[in-house]
Amino acid sequence: MANGYRPEIIQRAFVDFIGSRLHPFWSLTTPKLRLIARYTLSDDLIALRFETNRAFKQQVSEVMGGWQGGQYLDLRVCIEGVYHQRSYSIVGLAHQPLWWLDDATERHTADQRHTVTIAIKPQGLVSNYLTKQMPLASVVDTSLPLGHFTLAQAKANLDHREPDNQKLNPLLFVAGGSGITPMLGLITQALSNGHHVTLLHYSRTVSSKLQHQWQQLNDTHPDFTYHLIHTEEPTTYLAGTRYLSVEGLLSLNLPLSDTQIFACGSQALLAGLYKAAAEITLPIDKQLRDNIIVENFGNSLANVDNGSNQTFDKTIPVEEHTVYLRSRQRQFVSDTTILTAAENADIRLAHGCRQGICQLCRCNKVSGVVKNVQTGKVSGDGYESIQTCINIAMTDVVLDI
Repeated sequence: MANGYRPEIIQRAFVDFIGSRLHPFWSLTTPKLRLIARYTLSDDLIALRFETNRAFKQQVSEVMGGWQGGQYLDLRVCIEGVYHQRSYSIVGLAHQPLWWLDDATERHTADQRHTVTIAIKPQGLVSNYLTKQMPLASVVDTSLPLGHFTLAQAKANLDHREPDNQKLNPLLFVAGGSGITPMLGLITQALSNGHHVTLLHYSRTVSSKLQHQWQQLNDTHPDFTYHLIHTEEPTTYLAGTRYLSVEGLLSLNLPLSDTQIFACGSQALLAGLYKAAAEITLPIDKQLRDNIIVENFGNSLANVDNGSNQTFDKTIPVEEHTVYLRSRQRQFVSDTTILTAAENADIRLAHGCRQGICQLCRCNKVSGVVKNVQTGKVSGDGYESIQTCINIAMTDVVLDI
């Protein structure tokens, strides 16, 4: 039949299997990365540059049209015979020059290769291995760029003073420590799109390389404002406060009700942001927390006030509820994230990053109400997809697991 099913004489999976035995970097279907360089950006931040294989290049360009600023990669790393998966934010955009490549020859080499760069703290089993132990030219499996921490979430806003003129929302980026990693791509795209951009970077260390990059953007883009808050140096504090505060946000003189806020950092940073947002009064029917989009790292539970839907920096007990696993015919009591509560009951659930990023813990909720500890969003009572690592049970919950 001319238009019928045509089986492959040689399956691509078989070709991949043979090819991987000849060279681990070669694959028709599996995206892979090869480590080609490391760069120390600060005392606690190291950049890793990878060359991408043909499968990665084709799938990113043909399927995705390139990656967006703010996206991340899931790397699958083998350490002593055990595979580990971790998520790392991408630095910059495809083909964007890296400011720390000072040598002209190195820049030329980078331009000739299709590369992707991540920047991570050298802490934890996998991050330590990647930054300190994995030999150059090592190959790792990777996902394609993932995540929704992108400018697609920043909507155009109407200027009420001039109804016929549509104006882009001002954007505020708040980063703590290595949370600065996804910001370069996001801010580059935002400035090219015409947004007014403000960056707050909270850090315990000072990186001259990072500062140089932001200073360059500040010099070339009048709509870009950069504040480095070195938490050990009082002269850098915003509105005289070491950490994010109401006074600090107000001192930026931004139209906060129309400002989209992107935040990436520790639970403490995000808790401070949500607390400050809760104390700022906006026009009727508006809450500043609704303007916040977060990406976080760390596996601690954000402290949640069950009554006000706000996140605080003080410990507040979460009421116990029962979680039922319908398929397994198991149940457990939960007063923390569902994933942690299951593990406390010696029940193993699928998971990966524990940060709400990799999506490996996602499952279907049959009934019950849960609350996202990152955003404070409360679910409906019906069937929907949730992530067990960042949701707590607000009522008894049934999961399709």
